[in-house]
Amino acid sequence: MKLAELGEFGFIKRIRAAAASGEGVCHSIGDDCAVLELPPGQRLLTTKDLLIEGVHFQRAWTDSRSLGRKSVSVNVSDIAAMGGRPRHLYLGLGVPADFSVEELQLFMDGFLEAVTAYGACLVGGDTCRSPGPLLISVTAEGSVAAGREVRRAGAGIGQIIYVSGTLGDSALALQQLGKGEVPDSFLASRHHDPTARVALGQALAQAGLATAMIDISDGVLADLGHILKASSVGALLEESLLPLSGAFRAVLQHAPHLLQLALSGGEDYELLFTVAPEREAEVDALARTLALPLTRIGVITSADEGLRLRAADGSLRPAEGKGFNHFAQ
Repeated sequence: MKLAELGEFGFIKRIRAAAASGEGVCHSIGDDCAVLELPPGQRLLTTKDLLIEGVHFQRAWTDSRSLGRKSVSVNVSDIAAMGGRPRHLYLGLGVPADFSVEELQLFMDGFLEAVTAYGACLVGGDTCRSPGPLLISVTAEGSVAAGREVRRAGAGIGQIIYVSGTLGDSALALQQLGKGEVPDSFLASRHHDPTARVALGQALAQAGLATAMIDISDGVLADLGHILKASSVGALLEESLLPLSGAFRAVLQHAPHLLQLALSGGEDYELLFTVAPEREAEVDALARTLALPLTRIGVITSADEGLRLRAADGSLRPAEGKGFNHFAQ
């Protein structure tokens, strides 16, 4: 069926029927605004991401359901990075003429699957026709106990730098796709259907473990650079400690230069955070509880030392923390 046959309001009616309500939602889809409540003592977290076909994704490389799921996860990841609980999402879509109702339904199925999996709900949005590519705009709201939000500022000299999961998988998959290659299924899933580390972010915030935190969207060097700037400190990273998946290591055996993807590739959506050294045992215990690797990869140093990287052979070099810049490409 063509979208023109269903119409904008017919499509919105489908979304309204499929979208579940949630805690604190007084009124959602169907009015001019959503009417929401937060529990006493909670602060509102709000974030927004824009995904544009040809810039952030290629429809030829991903299925619509996975794209719907990813559209949620990349936003919820920002909530996780502040230690918050995802609550409400708003979806804006600019739909091209060649996007069928069936594809749009698969996108919404994936979107709502992910929303539900993160314990949140879709409460509003907008749809319109796009004369060009598919445009996806998502706003996510969450909450965190007052005073427990974890910001980028807060890292102190001598504190330990940790990262969750493994690094470089998504960037490697993207590079392979760009070459017309078929990525390993694990690498492909890390790129097309990432997982926001919500439980980890909440646990770190509730325990007061993380002194500073950020999600890795632009790469370890770039995102750590944001923490260093906000906290007015430097850092020493240990290249030999970077957590790498088996699939990533297999490729490194014949292309060792690709290690740079683990540092600068981006779209890992893991959490990078700093912890006081006397609390490392608590981090180890949390890793076991969540069954999620949490790896020590460096230490915070003084600002005048900048961001440095120690290679496996012990040599030191300065590392740039520049990430992807949409307006400098």
